[in-house]
Amino acid sequence: MKVEDFVNIIGADFFTGVPDSLLKSLNNYLMKSYGNNNAHHVIAANEGTATSLAAGYHLATKKIPVVYMQNSGEGNAVNPICSLLSDKVYGIPIIFVIGWRGEPNIKDEPQHAFQGMITLKLLETLEIKYFVIDKETSVEGMKNAFQEFKKILSGGKQVAFVVQKDSLTCDEKVFYSNDYKIIREEAIKHILKFSENDVIVSTTGKISRELYFARETDNFSHDHDFMTVGSMGHASSIAMGIAIQKPSRKIWCIDGDGALLMHLGAMTSIGAIQPKNLVHIVLNNSAHESVGGLPTATDSVNLPLLAKACNYSYVASVDTLEKLDFELCYIQSQDELSFLEIKVALNINSKVGRPYTTPQENKIAFMKFLSDN
Repeated sequence: MKVEDFVNIIGADFFTGVPDSLLKSLNNYLMKSYGNNNAHHVIAANEGTATSLAAGYHLATKKIPVVYMQNSGEGNAVNPICSLLSDKVYGIPIIFVIGWRGEPNIKDEPQHAFQGMITLKLLETLEIKYFVIDKETSVEGMKNAFQEFKKILSGGKQVAFVVQKDSLTCDEKVFYSNDYKIIREEAIKHILKFSENDVIVSTTGKISRELYFARETDNFSHDHDFMTVGSMGHASSIAMGIAIQKPSRKIWCIDGDGALLMHLGAMTSIGAIQPKNLVHIVLNNSAHESVGGLPTATDSVNLPLLAKACNYSYVASVDTLEKLDFELCYIQSQDELSFLEIKVALNINSKVGRPYTTPQENKIAFMKFLSDN
């Protein structure tokens, strides 16, 4: 189904959410039609925030908003769905559009498997009526489904369109870019040069994959690294948990800007606890690159100043490899909680592969490395 038909049938004029590769056609259509951060479209930091933002829109306009997300984002949205939107509380109608990663019997990544299996069951538990859009869904079928949904929405309940892969299409291409010069893969290689035998926790998406293959290229063991293949936004908390329990080891967290924003509150806990052996690095391309390249809000945020406000001891930002090496050399020699922003280019066409090892194998090797050393 063409995304234009989908949007026209829904008839909404406010959309918010977190980008998803399965919803790339919708995301690109919204950026082309409305842009971002305005009265019609807001790319939110996380799905719970998007849901609450949509609730505010409904309270102000009496209209029905749309919240889009990957199915992994259902977990972030559960709290406002249950304690804010529910017809047993305020009864706020919202249309959810959910990309179905990890759909049963469809090859996908291991972190999507369980979420994909329970996607529809979770909607049923939340009492959200859903309609699955697949490649065969017609405009007429969509119209009929939405006619039924209108009755449900009028009662202050929520509905969901669950979108299978390649089921929404868009003829127009949208190209995203930034002005930064450092290539992310090169930044990771420089980090590895200075982190040496230390522990690394990497965030979800291309960062973990590029870390994995940088190790492969160097014939270096993967047991030093914990790749957070799912749980977007939680890598820094995982790193903090390790740093607290292993105070004699230096722990490097390689984060992304979209992941950092998704659970920004983690920085306040890190700053309050002050683990001196933790280095928090953010590779900032101001985009959700792993799912299509749509912008994040970091182009309008001073991340080092934010880290300083959260009580990080040392903060810095770099945009050249020469500056990067200088800062990494200094941070490696210090015993203090450090934050480093590396401004990197948007490389949406990167074809980096997937790790050969499973998450379970990664965990076992990583825990053995921690205990043996």
